[in-house]
Amino acid sequence: MKKVKNLICILVLAIGISGCANQREEAKELLLSKETAEVKAGSNGKEEVWLEAEAKPQKEEETDIIYVQVSGAVNHPGVYELPLGSRVFQALELAGGMTQEAQEKSINQAQTLEDGQMIWVPTVEEAAALPKQQPESLAKDDGKVNLNTATKEELQTLPGIGEAKAQSIVAWREEHGSFTQIEDIMKIEGIKEGVFSKIKDSVKVQ
Repeated sequence: MKKVKNLICILVLAIGISGCANQREEAKELLLSKETAEVKAGSNGKEEVWLEAEAKPQKEEETDIIYVQVSGAVNHPGVYELPLGSRVFQALELAGGMTQEAQEKSINQAQTLEDGQMIWVPTVEEAAALPKQQPESLAKDDGKVNLNTATKEELQTLPGIGEAKAQSIVAWREEHGSFTQIEDIMKIEGIKEGVFSKIKDSVKVQ
């Protein structure tokens, strides 16, 4: 009977020791979990989400492609995609080229294209109906009169240049050719330093 009691005590002790070991392991795991959670907490006290997925490369912006619209006297009007830096003639080629009715002179085929640009090719009739451009001598880019192309009437808009002097300028051009510099106008009789000083900022030669 005494042996049975001793055996029972040994079993109870073994179970108790095993239970304590399990409790210690559980406590250790709980402590580690708590420490991990504290490490992952943000500075503002809110839990941060930690993602270990591989970073996906961002899609490169398609900045090397432009779109232009080609319309008018071409074989296949429409919107076309071209590389950045393309020229007008390349867009016209994509549109099947110009028709026989097209006024080619009205298109600058060497111009560099921009994204969203529209190229309109007029017919010969449409081009003829367009407003005439101003003479080059009165172009509004700089407002100066071109001594080599201006008419007698245009020359008379200059200060100090009347009908007689304007006629002399035209006659000199017809005899000697183009002016190479604005100072050449003083070669004309009646136009000296005084008149030149009045018009030098209003004239040009091209």
